[in-house]
Amino acid sequence: MATNSIMPAVRFHGQKDIRLESIPIPKLTTPSHVLIRPAFCGICGSDLHEYLGGANLIPSENPHPITGETLPLTLGHEFSGIVEDVGDQVKGVKKGDRVCVQPIIYDDDCRSCKRGLHNCCDKNGFVGLSGWGGGLSELMAVPESCVKKLPENVSLEVGALIEPLAVGWHAVDISPWKKGDAALVLGGGPIGLAVVQALVGRGCDNIIVSEVSGKRRQFAKQFGATHVVDPVKEDIVARVEELTGGLGADALKARGTLVNIAVWEKRAQLQMNEIVFRERGYMGVATYSLGDFEAVLEAISSGRMKPEGMITKKIKLDEVVEEGFHTLIDDKENHVKILVDVAGSTKKS
Repeated sequence: MATNSIMPAVRFHGQKDIRLESIPIPKLTTPSHVLIRPAFCGICGSDLHEYLGGANLIPSENPHPITGETLPLTLGHEFSGIVEDVGDQVKGVKKGDRVCVQPIIYDDDCRSCKRGLHNCCDKNGFVGLSGWGGGLSELMAVPESCVKKLPENVSLEVGALIEPLAVGWHAVDISPWKKGDAALVLGGGPIGLAVVQALVGRGCDNIIVSEVSGKRRQFAKQFGATHVVDPVKEDIVARVEELTGGLGADALKARGTLVNIAVWEKRAQLQMNEIVFRERGYMGVATYSLGDFEAVLEAISSGRMKPEGMITKKIKLDEVVEEGFHTLIDDKENHVKILVDVAGSTKKS
């Protein structure tokens, strides 16, 4: 609960150093900004990588070129909330609206931004990783362009899932996949499951998921995978050939495309001749672009996507480290998305 001019926030100070602190309440000083009271916030794999490996995405010594901030920073970029106040120039949302936040920070001036590719901005960053506050706090302010209204039949809990689901949606959207194609998803973690749901939402009728964890294979089936394969026990190439009637999944066949969503911690080694002589494509995917949040919200509202089962645990702000991060480290197979009940942690008694 905010007291006078301070509020609670979960802050990243460095490797394995996350603290619940009291910080100043943000003021709505920019006319195009929206003040939001976060309701639910998911813990992302990016947050976990920062916790385990130290400041990688989070600016430590050099301030972020757009926000001008360095650690300690407030965490949380997968969140929903209630609009608390709006600046004088804000027209699209009003106090009391239920919203989620698209957290990309961009300069709107570089060559990519001028092409509408804000996710590929030369200086890009993220709310909750680069500054501008985050969802693991009682209040935070962002530009109106980041704020997306939730349909009436989409809950605040599901609203906190829109960000990772938009990653999956974007990956399918910019890939060469078309209706009638089979799709092979390598890995059944939260983003892999988001890709499965995006494929389901877009009408894919042959989704194959390769995953070593039995529990995550169960999750994949739950969210619509047609087939699940254990690559430790089965020949994945032979199995995919069998499940596609010999046609193969797009990423395996000649002129197929491998869509890479994962962020690599080390330099990758590619067998380039395997790409060249089969005329395969390798495509990188960076989060999401214009329209992806809206497309996911429409798919959920219409019933084509049903992501509620992704929420496997809810915790409070003061449990983020022990019940959140440590659970994802020690028991990750049994969890997809852990949500922090921010509003429930900060509501006035």
